[in-house]
Amino acid sequence: MFERVRCRLVARRGAAGLAALAMALAMALALGRGARAAPPSPLDPRAAGEGIAVFAGGCFWCIEAPFEAVDGVLEAISGYTGGPEVSPRYEDVSAGRTGHLEAVWVRFDPARVSYERLLEVFWRNINPTQADGQFADIGPQYRTAIFAVTPAQEAAARASREALARSGRFSAPIATEVRPAGVFWPAEDYHQDYHRKSAGPYLRYKRGSGRAGFIEREWGAGARGR
Repeated sequence: MFERVRCRLVARRGAAGLAALAMALAMALALGRGARAAPPSPLDPRAAGEGIAVFAGGCFWCIEAPFEAVDGVLEAISGYTGGPEVSPRYEDVSAGRTGHLEAVWVRFDPARVSYERLLEVFWRNINPTQADGQFADIGPQYRTAIFAVTPAQEAAARASREALARSGRFSAPIATEVRPAGVFWPAEDYHQDYHRKSAGPYLRYKRGSGRAGFIEREWGAGARGR
């Protein structure tokens, strides 16, 4: 039902790139197909001193928005990661025809925001106990995961997950995985900044899917939109 609420426009991509292509070629391909420029590998920040983090939290519209609101986050890009397919398309990922998860690539300034703070924002915008997707979106493509870019991120993510499990906030086990980061494919341009470009439909979807109500119940009304 709620999948029909989500935008089904078709944005055709140009020539596919291989995951191991150099940064310059990846940027050129992204620009050539009208997508926002982003490296397909999360291992390459845009400049020295910047950090990269990757999170999957179900519908990427609802994860991109809270990260973009965080002081110190320089950019948040919706996309696909975790699968073997090259240049996946939304209609294939959302239908579960690939191994990818919807995810968000976050570029941040570590001097202004810590990775631990980003983990906190992530936990407060998902249901970490749901193993079959997120809210009304069911399927492996909507599962939650933290894709660690570095060993330090992996250690922090695992410690954060264990702390949440010990907190007693949730009675069910934490289902969110911690996985190594791999190739990240930016989603089609019409998905980027959807919460700004289509604010009304976005808010209706967030509430109708059950996400907004869950966040309010678990974290309080002040957590909404974070």
